[in-house]
Amino acid sequence: MARGFLLGKFLPPHQGHVLLCDFARDYVEDLTILVCSLARDPIPGALRFAWMKELFPEARVVHLTDDVPQEPAEHPDFWPIWRGIVKRAHPEPIDFVFASESYGHRLAAEVGGRFVPVDPPRLAVPAAGRDVLGDPFAHWDRIPAPVRPHFVKLVCLFGPESTGKSRLARRLAAHFDTLFVPEYGRTHTEHFGTGCSLEDLVLIARGHEALTAAAARQANRILLLDTDPVLTAVWSDMLLGERDPRLNHIAKPADLYLNCDVDVPWIDDGTRYFPDPEMRARFARHCQVELTGRNLPHMTLTGDWEERFRQAVAAIADRFPQLATPTGSPRLAPSLPQR
Repeated sequence: MARGFLLGKFLPPHQGHVLLCDFARDYVEDLTILVCSLARDPIPGALRFAWMKELFPEARVVHLTDDVPQEPAEHPDFWPIWRGIVKRAHPEPIDFVFASESYGHRLAAEVGGRFVPVDPPRLAVPAAGRDVLGDPFAHWDRIPAPVRPHFVKLVCLFGPESTGKSRLARRLAAHFDTLFVPEYGRTHTEHFGTGCSLEDLVLIARGHEALTAAAARQANRILLLDTDPVLTAVWSDMLLGERDPRLNHIAKPADLYLNCDVDVPWIDDGTRYFPDPEMRARFARHCQVELTGRNLPHMTLTGDWEERFRQAVAAIADRFPQLATPTGSPRLAPSLPQR
């Protein structure tokens, strides 16, 4: 049985790394991948380790967290140190060492394996971790699905019922060529009725978060949310006059909240609660207080449907200017930085 080994920072993992690891996996029967990280890295090593385990479940994925020299010039015993690291990660004999960099020659010699170069000029997949990390939106097609949620920006349509959130979420998703997450509270009430307990609202919030996490893996740079758990907490106040403490915490708040005002007609669609203007105004005040109290970035949308859409597009473009960077444009430089 042929055994193979490769290592990298995978900062972050991109399609070039996927090519490297897929090549190695098809070349040998037994593959070990060493994920190297330092405490000062801009993406936590534990997260990159989890990504690589998900991407390559059939490989032995090992995480190195030691603060060790990164270049031979940093320490006179650089190669003995790394020889020991590889031995700990892969105690069995190594037949092949895979890399896209020239260090593969020396590393293979140190550990007693044969070097197998994999697309050193990056012709198959022009990608470099430095470029992806520096401008992920410009290299979105080079980012694997498990990694995308780390970079995707969340934009939440917020506010009382019957203010155009669902309409805006769909239209904005089409405008930005991405996905939107439908309101999970509506899904819940359509199946179980409009009467909600505290536990129902906690489950609705959990559904929001789970659906957002799933959709973020497929989103194109931003993800539109039709409400979120923060608004579920406001709903709890409005419906029950209290909230479960669990509703005060959210795994990942949105990067921008577009708070829809109540200056549009209320429409009864069979699942709504507050037609009274005073209650609508109260709901709107609660929404503003919640966003301000949690110190969440937000702006209020007013006017008719077209005006709200115009304001929303402008707010998103202002908040995320990197969206203007075209996707799918690989940089074909003569020599790319190290992966």
